[in-house]
Amino acid sequence: MRKEDNFDYMKTLSKGFVQLITMIQHSAEELVFHCTDDRFFLEPVNSKQLLVIDRVNHEITLEENSGQIPFSASRKTVYGLVGVIHLIAGPYLILITKRVKVGTLNKQTIWRLADTQVVPYARSTTSLTAEQKVYNDKYLGLVQQILSTPYFYFSYTYDLTHTLQRLYYTAEDFLQMALHERADVRFVWNQHLLRDLCVQPEMSAFCLPLLHGFISIKPCSINGEWFTWTLISRRSVYRAGTRMWMRGIDQEGTVANYVETEQIIEFRDFRSSFVQTRGSIPLHWSQEPNLKYKPGPLIGNANHEEAFTRHFESQVLCYGKQVAVNLIDQKGVEGKLHEAFKHLIETSVRQMIRDNVRYEYFDFHHECRKMRWDRLSILMDRVGPDRESLGYFLFRDGVVLLEQEGIFRTNCIDCLDRTNVVQSMLARKQLQSVLTRMGILSENQKIEDQFSFEITFKNVWADNADILSTQYSGTGALKTDFTRTGKRTRMGLLKDGWNSAIRYIKNNFFDGDRQDAIDLFLGKYQVESGEGASRPCPLKENRDPRLLFLPGAVFISLLMVFACVLLPSDYTSFTLLSLLFWAAMTVVAVFATLMQGRQLVNAPRLSMSALNHLTVPPRVD
Repeated sequence: MRKEDNFDYMKTLSKGFVQLITMIQHSAEELVFHCTDDRFFLEPVNSKQLLVIDRVNHEITLEENSGQIPFSASRKTVYGLVGVIHLIAGPYLILITKRVKVGTLNKQTIWRLADTQVVPYARSTTSLTAEQKVYNDKYLGLVQQILSTPYFYFSYTYDLTHTLQRLYYTAEDFLQMALHERADVRFVWNQHLLRDLCVQPEMSAFCLPLLHGFISIKPCSINGEWFTWTLISRRSVYRAGTRMWMRGIDQEGTVANYVETEQIIEFRDFRSSFVQTRGSIPLHWSQEPNLKYKPGPLIGNANHEEAFTRHFESQVLCYGKQVAVNLIDQKGVEGKLHEAFKHLIETSVRQMIRDNVRYEYFDFHHECRKMRWDRLSILMDRVGPDRESLGYFLFRDGVVLLEQEGIFRTNCIDCLDRTNVVQSMLARKQLQSVLTRMGILSENQKIEDQFSFEITFKNVWADNADILSTQYSGTGALKTDFTRTGKRTRMGLLKDGWNSAIRYIKNNFFDGDRQDAIDLFLGKYQVESGEGASRPCPLKENRDPRLLFLPGAVFISLLMVFACVLLPSDYTSFTLLSLLFWAAMTVVAVFATLMQGRQLVNAPRLSMSALNHLTVPPRVD
C-alpha cells in the first residue's frame, strides 16, 4: 500500500482512477451450456466463439461458432465457470447456475454465487469398482460442501481481489490483463480449478476468479447526501481451514484465518478506502480437538523467528506500517502466546520490523468483564495516534488527497469475535473522519447520532462477523449483540452459549470433513487415479469401531441416571444404590472417552502434512 519510488507504476499517479478501472478486460457474463454425449459447449451470449470440451479425451479448445452444436444437445443458461476438478471418476465441470446481485462498486456490478451444478465428463461410472464409487461420491460431497459455504463473490469487470489504493497505483498494461491473470492470488479461491483453462491465454474470458468472504454494498443517506458504503472481507487461500485444525503460522510466513477487510466510500467524485487485516497469532502453535471443551494451545519448538519475520516482512511490503493489536487473555497458555508474540516483535533483529511494527496488547476479556464493554474506549484512545498517522486512502477526481501508510493487524485466539468488534470500532472512527472531510457530516455531528445509518453500519459489521465465523468455525459469531446494538445483553450471552455449544459439536465431530473439503477445493490434495483400486484412498475409515463403545457407554449411563431419578414412585435404598452406581459409571465412561478423545474426533484425512501436529508441551523460546 505504500508509495515506493522505485515502482514503475507511479507514472499513473496523474490519471483518473475511474478512467483506468474501465479499461479492464471483461469475462464472459452469460453463457449457454450445451451438453452432448461426447462434448460440452460453452457459448457466450453475443459472441461467435465457443469453448469446447471433449468428454472423452478431456481436451479443451476455443472454436468459432460455425453451427457445430447439435440440435439434440441439452441447453442451459449459466453465469460463469468455477472450473474443473479431477476426482476418481475423472474431471467434473463446475458451473454457476444462479447468481444474486450484491450492488455496484465503481460503476461495476458485483455478484454473489447462489447455486452451482457439478457435471461429470464421464457419462457413467460403470468402470469403477463399488468401493471407488463410494469414495468418488464422498469427494463429490466435499466439493458440494465447500460450494455451499457462504459466500463466494465475483465480478465480470471489476477486480475484487485488490484494494482501491493498490488498483490506483497500477500501470495501464496491468489493467489490460485478464481478471484472473492480475488478481491477487491470495484471495482467488478457484485458481486451482481454473488451471486447465489458464494455460491457454485465449481462454481468459472464461476464467472467472472467485472471492470467498463477505461483501456488502449499501446506498446510504446522511443530511440529504447520498453515498455508497461498501465493506469487503477477502479470505486468504493460504493456510485456509477450520477453527481448530488450522492455527498459527507455517514456514512460509502465512497464517491461519487471514482476512483483508476494506471499507470503501463513494461520494460524487470522492473515493475513500480503509484497510485492516486479521490473522492467527504468527507463531507455530496448535489447538487440535480432543473432546475437551477448550483444548489447551500448544506452542511448538519450531523456528518461530524465521516464520514470524517472513510474515511481517510480507505485511510491511504489502501494507506499510503495522500496529499488531492482540486481544487474547493474559493468563494461562494464552498468556504465553502473548508473551512470545510480544518478545518476537521487541527483539527482532530485522530493521524493517523494528521500524514498522508496533505491538499493542489489550486483554479483552479482563478489561470488559462484567459486561463493561464501554472500556473498549481505553483501547481506542491508546491507538488513536496510530489511527491518525496510518491514515486512509482518499482521492478526488483522480487526484490523491491522502494515502494509507499502514494498517491495524488485529487478532484474538480465533480472529473472529473480539477481532470483529475492535475492527468495527476502528472502521467507525475512520468513517467519522472521511464523512466529515467529504462534507457529508458537519464538524459537530457524529455517526452515532445518524439513526438510520447507525443501524445499517452495526448490522453490516455484525453480518460480516457472522459470515466469516461460519466459514471458519461453522457457526455465527459471538458478541454480535454488541456490534448490532452497541450494548452487551443477557440475550446475547444466551445466544453466545448456544453458538459455543454448536461450535463444540462441529469442531469435534464435523470439522475434519470441512477441512478436507477446503484442501480438496484449493488443490492442497489432488485425487490420484486408481484410488480405491490400485492404491488406497485416504478417505477410508481407519478408526477402530470399538472406540464408539465409549460415547455409547456415556449415553447409556446418563440415560440410566435419569431413569433412576425420574421413574421410581418411591425412592428406596436400592434406588439410591442404583443411582450411585450409574453416576459412577457415567464418570468412568466420560473419563475413558476423554482419554481417547483424540481418536474419537473427526480428523482431516487428506492434506495431513499441511497441519501442525504438535505434541510438545507449551514452551516459550
